[in-house]
Amino acid sequence: MRAYNLGTGGGVSVLQLLATFGEISGITIPYEITDRQPGDVATLIADPSLVEKLWGWRTTRDLQAMCRDAWHFQSLHPNGY
Repeated sequence: MRAYNLGTGGGVSVLQLLATFGEISGITIPYEITDRQPGDVATLIADPSLVEKLWGWRTTRDLQAMCRDAWHFQSLHPNGY
């Protein structure tokens, strides 16, 4: 079995993700900025080019669409799947 990254190949900061998900959901997400934890990486961006090469597939949605889909799913399944 192989695992493939199906991301965009572009990075998104945690603050961008919080802001976008908060905007989509209408909920202010509380957060606190603290020091990094041991083992935290500064940047992590996966390369999805293998999937494009093998399957001819690449992502087409942006961060807003991904957050909108995730919020829609969570709204339909508030107690889990």
